[in-house]
Formats: sequence, structure tokens, C-alpha cells
Amino acid sequence: MSLSRLVARPMLASVFVVGAVNALKNSGALAAKAEPVTDTLVGTIKKAVPQAPLPDDPQTLVRINAAVQIAAAAALATGRGPRTSAAVLAASLAPTTLAGHRFWEADDQATKTQQQLHFFKNLSVLGGLLIAAGDTEGRPGVAWRARRVAKDARREARHLAVSARQEAKLVKAKVA
Repeated sequence: MSLSRLVARPMLASVFVVGAVNALKNSGALAAKAEPVTDTLVGTIKKAVPQAPLPDDPQTLVRINAAVQIAAAAALATGRGPRTSAAVLAASLAPTTLAGHRFWEADDQATKTQQQLHFFKNLSVLGGLLIAAGDTEGRPGVAWRARRVAKDARREARHLAVSARQEAKLVKAKVA
């Protein structure tokens, strides 16, 4: 692992640990802010997957999100499943941002500016997480490996076809 990954991953994860601990401590207040988003999200998920055991209570959802963020941030910081943990953090950041930083609903300009700043900060962090989720650390990714296997299979098929034609000619020449 490169030095930049060794340092950058814990730095990226730290914002989630701090935010998630705060969410656990203040889950009641945050649940009130999150309710419009959780109601929409829970409704959508229950329509898509009716048997999903998803709680309706916004406070419980805030706590679950915080626990997921702590676990994924710890995994990212320690380099255990960094691509998966970055993807999980990215998925959890979207509803968190939409629930917590609704600058378009702010009444006064100072609050609007502050919420807008946090919204775009989270958007920037999301970009970093997307980069981390796609980082193969210099090793070939799944898409490259799939293309390589397909290319090798085509080459082998051509080779087998040429060999089969040559053998057929030899057999024909021996028979005649």
C-alpha cells in the first residue's frame, strides 16, 4: 500500500467517525431533521422490497446509519475492504446530506450559506469516496480482467479453428 493511501484513507474516514458519534449522541434532534428524507426513503424501499425488515422510526434509522458509518469508516481507515467500505460510506452519505443540509429550505441567508457550504463539502467527500471505491491500488480491476479473459478466449478459439482446419486437410490428404 502506498504512503498516500495509508494516510488518506484514515483522513477520509475520520469525518464519518466524528459525524456518526455526533449522530448517536444527538439522534433525537437529528431524527426530526431526517424525517422527511427517511419517510420517502423507507417508502421507496418498502415498495421495491416489501419483505425488507426496515424500521419506520427516524431515530432508529439515524442510529443504524451512524453504526454503519462507524463500521465502514473503521474498515476504510484500516484498509480492510477499502473499496467496499468506501462504497458503503458513499451510499450512506447521500441520505445524510439530503437530510442534514437542506439549504434550499433555509429562511435566513446566514443559515442558507452555512448549509450550502456543508452540502457541497459532503458532495466533495462523496467524490473522494467514489475515487476510493474504484481504486484498485494499481492492480487490474474486474472490468480489465473480464476484457482480458474475453480476448484470450477469442485468440484461443481462432487458434483452435486454424488447427482444426489443418488437421482436416491432413486427414483429407491421407484418405485421398
